[in-house]
Amino acid sequence: MDPVDPEKGHGVTTSAADTKAALDSSSNDEAQPPHRDVAYEQTTSVLGRLRALEHSMDQKFHIESEAIDRKRPEDKRNVSWTEQLSMALLWASGTMNISCFATGFLGWEFGLSLRQSIVITIFASLLGASITGFCATFGAATGLRQISVSRYSFGWWPNKLIALLNSIQQMGWAAVACITGGLALTAVSDGHVSLVVGIIILAVVALIISFVGLNAILVYERYAWVIFFVIFLIIFGETGKYADNTSPASVTGANLGASVLSLLAIVYGSSASWATMASDYYVLYPANVSRVKVFFMTTFGIAIPTSIGMVAGCVAASALNNKPEWHDTYENQGVGYLIQEMLYPRGFAKFLLTLLVLSGINVNVISIYSAAISFQQLSRPFSAIPRFIWTLFCFACILALALGGREELNTYLQDFLSLLGYWCTSYGIILFEEHFIFRKGNFENYDLEGWNSPARLPLGIGAIVAFLLGVIAWCMGMDETWFVGPLAKLIGDGGGDVANEFTFVVTAISYIPARYLELKYFGR
Repeated sequence: MDPVDPEKGHGVTTSAADTKAALDSSSNDEAQPPHRDVAYEQTTSVLGRLRALEHSMDQKFHIESEAIDRKRPEDKRNVSWTEQLSMALLWASGTMNISCFATGFLGWEFGLSLRQSIVITIFASLLGASITGFCATFGAATGLRQISVSRYSFGWWPNKLIALLNSIQQMGWAAVACITGGLALTAVSDGHVSLVVGIIILAVVALIISFVGLNAILVYERYAWVIFFVIFLIIFGETGKYADNTSPASVTGANLGASVLSLLAIVYGSSASWATMASDYYVLYPANVSRVKVFFMTTFGIAIPTSIGMVAGCVAASALNNKPEWHDTYENQGVGYLIQEMLYPRGFAKFLLTLLVLSGINVNVISIYSAAISFQQLSRPFSAIPRFIWTLFCFACILALALGGREELNTYLQDFLSLLGYWCTSYGIILFEEHFIFRKGNFENYDLEGWNSPARLPLGIGAIVAFLLGVIAWCMGMDETWFVGPLAKLIGDGGGDVANEFTFVVTAISYIPARYLELKYFGR
């Protein structure tokens, strides 16, 4: 793939020297000063050599370079129906994992019955996945990565905040996957492999696949889900007979409502969290691919596998009421040892758990890749740093997060997954209203040639106003370990999470007038 002119945003054929010159000319968001000091020249020289190295690896080994470029219609090709299945199977591999299984235990911990937990899980998964499904429809039509797409709503400068939030989000989600996978690996080894070593192993394997780039990810994720689908079917078969399907919820009244709302927020956040990077994986599809197909394959490709993994967790959690020894194992040793004890025979259980460890890799592959290209879109100097360098940086951050949070998995899950949904709700509704209200649902109303030019993009005033008002709504309605908002405090003894619902209403109402005024007074 040829390097990209950062001002024009399309592929141009360059030599290594030209690449360096292009980097020198694009190393700031504003015009370059007439004189550069020695340190600046040395820095750009290093970047030039790194970009030349990235381009060379792309030519020889297909290590993806220039990942954030817009993929033009002439750069694409028709894809077979088997390749189109990746629209769903990619997400099946990324969501049907041990982290999903662990999340399924939260309904039981909140005091909900098995039936309540299952219904909430399926509904919330579909709701969150529909946000992601909508965002995914922009990839093939524009040829742009998700963070680039949102420049047409948030503008050049405010969109940098979105890029940063997305990078943090993807690294945090990967850290959760490393922790749960590491716990499983520790259980498989009967404690001989420490949790720290398990986390490192999972992160390293994901790093290797992400390092190669999009083509490797699409091939890997197209098939990886099969193993985990079979494993979850086995979990259903071997634990279902012990499930407690008769006991009512242990919470009632307002406390029951609070538990329902909190679980809804967590599961919704899990599925909606893919929205800010969904189109990253569709840019190679032809621009005329059916957007309806993209929406439904993405939505169900996330919701169904997520529900399978989480409902398996719901069933296993309810069984703890009937199996005291399982309960003790879960409370004292964690989900990895519990899986090993629930399944039989023991040797077969170890084998399945070993395979289930690999599920953490699937999440990390997607998260590392998207976090890296989000960092590239924080600024032009950052875009000049090759993707493989950002991939290594994200890998280091994920390790730090996972190792730091490894002892508090459930708290990590409850707080982090809820937070994901909050800002993804604002993000999704802003893109929706911009597309259907202000651009009439027509991609001809997008200046796609100007995707990388600040002067040709909106200022983002309307979006940032609506987004910040959404932040206030989050704080009013959130129910986290470290903070309970004033609205959340009104529900039950411990609070109920209504941040997503309140954020949706506030963002949807505020964006329309704010964007209208932006267009009226600034014209873009």
